[in-house]
Amino acid sequence: MRQLKKIKTLGYVAACATAFVGNPMQTKASSAEKATKPNMIILIADDISRDDMGCYGHPVIKTPNIDQLANNGVKFTNAFLTASSCSPSRTSIILGRYPHNTGACELHSPIPKNQIPFPKLLKEAGYYTGQSGKWHFGASAGKPTGVALEAFDRVGGGASDGGGKSGAEMWVPYLKERPADKPFFMWFAAHDAHRGWDNEIFLPEYKAKDVIVPPYMVDDEQTREDLVCYYNEVSRFDFYIGEVVKELKKQGVYDNTILIVMADNGRPFPRDKTRLYDSGIKTPFVIHWPKGVAKKGATSESLVSVIDIAPTLLGVAGIEAGDSFQGRSFVKLLEAPETKFRSEVYAEHNWHDYEAFERMVRTKDFLYVENGRPNLNQMGAQDIMTGGAGKSLRKGNKAGTLNEVQGRIFKEVQPEVELYNCAEDSLQLTNVANNAKYKQVQKQLQKQLHRWMKKTKDSKPEHLTGDWYSREDCKPLKTKGIRGDMPGFDQKATEVKSE
Repeated sequence: MRQLKKIKTLGYVAACATAFVGNPMQTKASSAEKATKPNMIILIADDISRDDMGCYGHPVIKTPNIDQLANNGVKFTNAFLTASSCSPSRTSIILGRYPHNTGACELHSPIPKNQIPFPKLLKEAGYYTGQSGKWHFGASAGKPTGVALEAFDRVGGGASDGGGKSGAEMWVPYLKERPADKPFFMWFAAHDAHRGWDNEIFLPEYKAKDVIVPPYMVDDEQTREDLVCYYNEVSRFDFYIGEVVKELKKQGVYDNTILIVMADNGRPFPRDKTRLYDSGIKTPFVIHWPKGVAKKGATSESLVSVIDIAPTLLGVAGIEAGDSFQGRSFVKLLEAPETKFRSEVYAEHNWHDYEAFERMVRTKDFLYVENGRPNLNQMGAQDIMTGGAGKSLRKGNKAGTLNEVQGRIFKEVQPEVELYNCAEDSLQLTNVANNAKYKQVQKQLQKQLHRWMKKTKDSKPEHLTGDWYSREDCKPLKTKGIRGDMPGFDQKATEVKSE
C-alpha cells in the first residue's frame, strides 16, 4: 500500500484513486484504506437560489457557517442543476444522469429499477451510507421507497421522523451513531426553504423593510413578509450545517471529510423555482475538503453540472464510476479552480403541477431556451402561486396593475425561443432571440442543444402529462393524478450511457 501521509491535494486524490481502484463491489476495506478514504457529506437545501447566501454576495441573508466553509474551500459560481424541480433534480444528482435519462423526469416519478444511485457503489465498496431529512426521490416525498432506498444503510430523519421542522435535527445523531470503523457518506437534506413556512423564529431575525424584492415580483407588504419567511429558513439551513461542522471537529474527522453545500432548485417564488433562468437553475455550490483543496477561499467560475458530482465522489473514493453516469469528475478544479471544465451545460423543465416542455443550454455568457409549449403561460408551481408573492401577482394581474416584467408569466402566448446575454443581463429579463446582433450565437446554441437532445435520446411526446391545477385559481382539476408519456420514453432514453 502506498504511503499517503505527505501527499497533498490533487496528488492525494490521485493516489487514493490509484490505491483503491479494484472491484467496485467489494464490501470490506483494509485498515489503511479506512484511514485514507475521504468521508463525504452532501448538504442539500430545498429551494434556495445561488445568490441567496452571504458568500455569494446577498446583502441581507446571513449564512456564517456556509460562508466559513467557502472561505476555507472552493466556491463555484457557475454550478448548474439539470432541473428546477425537487424530485427530478435530486434523482438526477444521485444517479448522475439527465432527468429524461433517469426515467423520472417529472415531479414524483418513480425511479426505474435499472438505474444505479452512486451511494450504492460507495456502500458496496465499504462505505457506511446514510440519508437523513427530506427524501423526495421518485414517487415518495417523505417515506423512503424504491431504488434509492437500496443505496443507504440508514434512512429517515425527516420532519415526521425526528428531524424537526427543518428536517435537520437528526444530522448530528447520525454522525454520532455511525460505525467508527468505516468511511462514511451522508446525504443530509433539509426541508428548508420549501413552502409552507412553519413560522419558527430563527436567528437572525429579518424585517420586511430590509428584504430585496426582485423586479418580477410585486413590491408590497405581502411579498416582503413572504421573503422574510424564506430568509429565515435559509439561515436555519445554515445553522444546522454549523452543527454538523462542530460534530465533525469533535470526532476528529473534519479534515478528511468532503462537505458539499448545494440546493435542488431555486427559491420557491414566481419565475424562480421550475424556471430555467439562473434564479431557478443555478445552485450554490461550496466544497470544503482540507485534504483535497489546494487553495483556501478559492473561487471557480468553471461551468459544472450536478451530474458531475457522482463520478467526482466515486473517483476520490477509488471506485470506477461506470458508463451509467453521464457526468465526469471535476476533481481537478479543487487543485486548479481556474481550469476550464465544460463549455456548456444543459437542463430541462418538465411537468411540475402544470404541463411543460422546455430545454436549455447555458454557456458562461449566454442562456438559450426552447419552449415546446408556447401556448401555455409560465406560472410557477401551485404552492408558489398560492403563497404571498404569488397571491400579489395574481391579484395584480386580475386588476391590470402589473408592469410588463411582472406580468410575463401570465401571458397565454410565450416565446418559443429565448436568448439572454447573461454577462449584461444577470436576471435574464431582456430576450435577444432573433436579434441580428446575436444571430451567430443563437444559431450555434440551437445547434448544440439539438445535438445534445439527439445524443441523449430526448423526445417530446404528443401526450405529455397535463395540468393538475387550474391556471386561474390554482385549484385541483379533474385531471389531477393522470399521467401522460414521459419525455424520452419512446427513444429508450433510460438506456443511454455516458457522454
